[in-house]
Amino acid sequence: MSQANPYEKFLDGRSVESILAATPAALTSAFAAFGERADTPPAPGKWSPAKIACHLADCELVFAFRLRQIMAEDAPTLQPFDQERWATQYNGVPAAQALAVFSALRQWNLRLIGSALPSAAARPATHPERGALTFASIVETMAGHDLNHLGQLQKIAAAP
Repeated sequence: MSQANPYEKFLDGRSVESILAATPAALTSAFAAFGERADTPPAPGKWSPAKIACHLADCELVFAFRLRQIMAEDAPTLQPFDQERWATQYNGVPAAQALAVFSALRQWNLRLIGSALPSAAARPATHPERGALTFASIVETMAGHDLNHLGQLQKIAAAP
C-alpha cells in the first residue's frame, strides 16, 4: 500500500472514475437498509451510519478543495484535518442531508476530474503526513476511501 493512497488496498480493479461515479447510488442503496438504525453506532466508540455519511460529506469537501488547489497552484502543501474532531459536529445531522451534500459535491468533483484527467494526473502536491502526492493519487484515494466506507456500511447493515 502506498503512503500516497492509504486506501489503495480497497480498490477492486474497476476504474477509479467508475467507482467515484457509482458511490452516490451505492450509498443511497446502503442507507435504505438502515431506517431508524442509521443513528445507532454498531459498537461503542464506532461511528453510526449517519456519522459515516457526515464524514463522507466532509471528506468530499476536503477532496474538492485539494483537487482545485492542485490545479490552481504549483506544488501546494495540503492541509491535513483531524476527522475525529470534525466528527464532534455530526450529532443530530440526518444521514439524508449528509448524503445530499456528498452527492452534490461528488457530481461537482466528477466534472473537474473528467476535464482535468489525464493531463493533470501528475500535478504535484505535498501532504505533511503523507508526503508527495499527485492529482491522480488524490483521485485514487477518493475511490479507495469510498470503497472502505461502503464496506463498513454493508457490514453494519448485515449485522443483526
